[in-house]
Amino acid sequence: MSSTRDSFTALGFCGADDSVDPQFLGILSQAYPFIEFGVLFRPDKEGTPRYASPAWVEELKAVARKSNGRMKLAAHLCGTRVNDILQRGDASFLKSLDGFFGRCQINATAVNGVDTSDLSGSVPNLLTVIGTLPNIEFIIQKNEETSPLWSGLLSSPGGLPSNVTFLLDESKGTGVFSGGWDKSMLPVRYNQCKIGFAGGIGPSNIQKVMKGLSSCNLEISYWIDMESSLRSIKNDVDVFDLDKCFKCIKKIISMKFFEHPEYVSLP
Repeated sequence: MSSTRDSFTALGFCGADDSVDPQFLGILSQAYPFIEFGVLFRPDKEGTPRYASPAWVEELKAVARKSNGRMKLAAHLCGTRVNDILQRGDASFLKSLDGFFGRCQINATAVNGVDTSDLSGSVPNLLTVIGTLPNIEFIIQKNEETSPLWSGLLSSPGGLPSNVTFLLDESKGTGVFSGGWDKSMLPVRYNQCKIGFAGGIGPSNIQKVMKGLSSCNLEISYWIDMESSLRSIKNDVDVFDLDKCFKCIKKIISMKFFEHPEYVSLP
C-alpha cells in the first residue's frame, strides 16, 4: 500500500456552509493540512443548505488569510457560475475570490443547474479561463454526461493544460457509490495529472474505498471527495456535520495514510 499511500494528497469535504463556523474549519485545517474544504457556489441557492452565503464566504476567506496558506479550499462551481465560464469565458467570479481557493471544480452537469446543450462547443471558452488563471488547479468531472468537455480538453491542439485535473464521478454529483474504480475508467494520458474519486464515499465506506484504490496501483497523485454523506439533520435543519468529517479523518489515519498532529506539552 505504501506507494499509493504516498500519492494520496487530499481528503475533500464539500458542502461547507453557514451551518458551521469558519473558525472550526480553520482549526481542523491547522491540525490536518491534508483536508480540503469545498464550497459550492450557485447564485440561486446562496445561503441554503450546502450553498454558503456571500457573507459566510467572506468570513472563510478571513480565516484562510490568517492560515498563511495552510488552509486548503476548493470552489465547486454550479449553475450560472459554470455557464458564465463555458458560454462566455468569463473568469470574473473566480478572480473575485482573491486567490484563497487554490482549486476550482467545474460541475458541468444538468443536476447542478448547468446548461449542458453544447459542452463540446464550450471547450475554447473553458481553455481561455484556465489559461487566464494559471495559479488555480481546475477540476473537471469525468463521467458520461461531461464527455464532450473532458474529451475536448484532452484533444485540444495545445494538449491538456498543466493546471487541469479530472474527478471520476459517475454519480454526476448525486452521491451514489459506483462500487469502485479501476484503471480502465481513467482518461487517456491520465498520468499527466492528478485524479480525484467521488460518488457515494463517506464515513461508512471510506476504508473500503481506500483499500480498493490502493489495490489499483495508480502510480499517480490522487484525492477523494465527498459531500452528501457529510450531511445530517439537527434540530430539523440540514447541516454540514463536522462529526462525520472527523470520523473520516480518524479512519484515514487508522490506515496510516496520515497521522494525528503532535501536541505541544504545557509547562
